Amino acid sequence: MGAVNSLAGLKAEYVWHQEDSLSEYDAIILPGGFSYGDYLRCGAIARFSPIMSAVIKEAAAGKLVIGICNGFQILCEAGLLPGALVRNRSLRFVCEMVTVRVEVAASAFTRGCATGSLLRIPVAHGEGCYFADEETLRDLNGHQQVILRYADAHGKIVSSANPNGSVENIAGICNREGNVFGLMPHPDRACDTRLGSGDGATIFRSMAETLETLRAAAA
Repeated sequence: MGAVNSLAGLKAEYVWHQEDSLSEYDAIILPGGFSYGDYLRCGAIARFSPIMSAVIKEAAAGKLVIGICNGFQILCEAGLLPGALVRNRSLRFVCEMVTVRVEVAASAFTRGCATGSLLRIPVAHGEGCYFADEETLRDLNGHQQVILRYADAHGKIVSSANPNGSVENIAGICNREGNVFGLMPHPDRACDTRLGSGDGATIFRSMAETLETLRAAAA
């Protein structure tokens, strides 16, 4: 929440997981963390929190929803995004700065970026390996739902740049409608250059620009 509130013009508030409505908010952020201690399977228990009924309802209505790290895991567990996040191929917790390449600049979450641009954003997870079957991957690629891929400093999609073994170096995807986005890297931890990178702010500013555009169209 602090990262969003540090950006001019944006305001975020916490919502308790037992609440049952999110109608008063313009967008929804499912943050990273270790919900329910990551017992059973990351996000599998949190998916049943009362607030998730409201998240699913608002997502179906077209509201912007972003899931970061554990939030991405929860979105997949809830069926709002395809595929699954499984144990890192190294079987070790990974905490480091990575580079991701923007594959789709026209999305609601990357409109402030050019296609192919690079963002430096940290990861911190033990189950961040994105997996999907071949049919799902064809659909994701065919409908431009792969928003971010892990890349090297030159923008090349290579295995050495993949911190967790995700299939096709996938770091972030959206749903078919384009309003639900999940990513393993933490843009909230890269909103100030004093923390090593300010690139993550682009994600939240893109969401704000999308909301402004939607408001203007509705006026």
